[in-house]
Amino acid sequence: MIHNWGIRARVTLVAFVPLLVLAALMTATHTTLRLGELDSSLRARAQAYVRQTAVASEYPLFIGDHIALQQLLDSLLLEEDMAAIALIGPDNSLLAEAGGFESPAPTLAAAPGTHSTEARLRIVEPIRPRPLPIDGAPPDTPLADEPLATLVMEMSLERLARRRAELLWIAAGWMLMVAIGSLALARRMSHSVSGPIRNIAETVLRIGRGEFDRRVPVAGGGSLRMLAEGVNEMAGHLSTAHASMSRQIEDATAELRARRDEAERASIAKSRFLAAASHDLRQPLHALGLFVSELSQQKLDARSRQIVDRIIASAETMDGLLGSLLDISRLDSDALTPVVQSFDLRARLERMVAEQSAVAAERGLELRLRCPPCRANTDPLLLDRILSNLLSNAIRHTPRGRVLVACRRRGSRLRVEVRDSGPGVAPESQELIFHEFVQLDNPERNRDKGLGLGLAIVRRLGALLGLPLELRSRPGHGAVFAVEVPAAQSEPESRTRAPGSFEGVRVLLADEDPAGFAATADLLAGWGCTVEDAADALHGEMAPDGADLIILAPAVDTPAPLDLLARLRARAGLAEVPAILFAADSLTELREHASCANLHLLARPLRPSRLRALMNRLLGVHHIDGQQRAGIG
Repeated sequence: MIHNWGIRARVTLVAFVPLLVLAALMTATHTTLRLGELDSSLRARAQAYVRQTAVASEYPLFIGDHIALQQLLDSLLLEEDMAAIALIGPDNSLLAEAGGFESPAPTLAAAPGTHSTEARLRIVEPIRPRPLPIDGAPPDTPLADEPLATLVMEMSLERLARRRAELLWIAAGWMLMVAIGSLALARRMSHSVSGPIRNIAETVLRIGRGEFDRRVPVAGGGSLRMLAEGVNEMAGHLSTAHASMSRQIEDATAELRARRDEAERASIAKSRFLAAASHDLRQPLHALGLFVSELSQQKLDARSRQIVDRIIASAETMDGLLGSLLDISRLDSDALTPVVQSFDLRARLERMVAEQSAVAAERGLELRLRCPPCRANTDPLLLDRILSNLLSNAIRHTPRGRVLVACRRRGSRLRVEVRDSGPGVAPESQELIFHEFVQLDNPERNRDKGLGLGLAIVRRLGALLGLPLELRSRPGHGAVFAVEVPAAQSEPESRTRAPGSFEGVRVLLADEDPAGFAATADLLAGWGCTVEDAADALHGEMAPDGADLIILAPAVDTPAPLDLLARLRARAGLAEVPAILFAADSLTELREHASCANLHLLARPLRPSRLRALMNRLLGVHHIDGQQRAGIG
């Protein structure tokens, strides 16, 4: 406890305690000696009374003069502190008595000597005859053995007790005065010692807070003076260093501000480039995909079929590379808003595994799924992108063996794992592979192996959705990528049509590009849809009451398609019809307007499989989600 005290308290304790102990010892010694003197004085006076009485009563006892004895005792009773006195004969008879005893006098005569009680001092003394100076008798003749009488005397201790109490009170008073004086002296001494130290401590504290102009008043001498001068010198050095550092910080801040402005200009230039890429590259790539998809449905010879397959592969590769770049851009700019809902997780995993089974079979891999019936509660499209990236990454980096997609429940969450038997990832590289443009097994930067953005997108999407991502791997033992998804308890939504069947579906299509309109219409017709021009519906040349879906394919990403959608929905029977907008998703204004309508964005260049999956979800679900999907697609 004392270790937590300050300097002032410690100095006060050191100065106060010795003075107090010394005063207590001196007072106790003086009081004890004084009390001893009073007690000794009383006993000596009592012995003197006894001797005087013995001498004065010897002759009256010898001649038997009881009256003289009584007068003698009565005169002794007048002495100070005398309480009682009596003479008792050899036969234990009471010869004379004065005053009152605490107990009967004869009972006190049996034991000669001095006895003390709480209130009385008793002295019992035998009176023996003294030898007479007769001629011829030796001077040292002994006294007779038989006493003439026994003197019993009691002295009162009341006055001694009062004096003792007075001395104790006086001692206590002196102790109190000494304690107060010692405390005052100790505090003055502690203040003289701790005051300069407190000033130094306060000045150092203020210097630590940035008040470098503070100085310690130099007073006194010795160590305190040296300490104060040292603190002042330190403050001067700190003030000079702070001024120099402030100038350096200002220069560095100006340089950082210039670099930040330069980086912002570079970011704006990058955004403009991506917008141009969205408009100039994805538009023709979109039309190319539609034409190639329609061409692949025609009867072709083997050589033509091979060329078409290569065109499709090249277009898909280009679409994937461009899509990855745009995905990273959207994630970095916080342009994605997750739409959390309940969905059948096993059905989506089954579809994902089925889509990748052909690629796995080409590589000679065994692709398996192990998942019980379960439902998840998160954004399904963004989760699809996470899991599909993990699955394609596992297939791409596994030369032989198998890839397993497993799901199991862990409390209120579902743990989805993608396990492979590939070469594994060294511990020092496990953090590196989640960085952009990092490919451990592609030093030659072969574009067929992607750009190294898949795992970077996975990490960003996991952080966006709040889904923990885990990697367990070691060289030669494969890798396990795991993501935990909140489980949902709601029942699956009822469907009104079989998934994948678009027979009889009426689609209103709006596309300013005649070639794009023709390609999209042929693709939809090949799926069994009835395609009608939205412009005809606006001019009243057809009755759109039975339309099931609206597709808008503008040439440029602007809010103008929303005006067209509003005019279409003003027509009878189209108010609740879902709509799909083909867009590069590069304008925040477009996404914000689409968020309040039953409008779903589909990124260009269009992949027919994605359009088919979105149509199947919109047309096959009885209760359609009316929120805009500005997700990665």
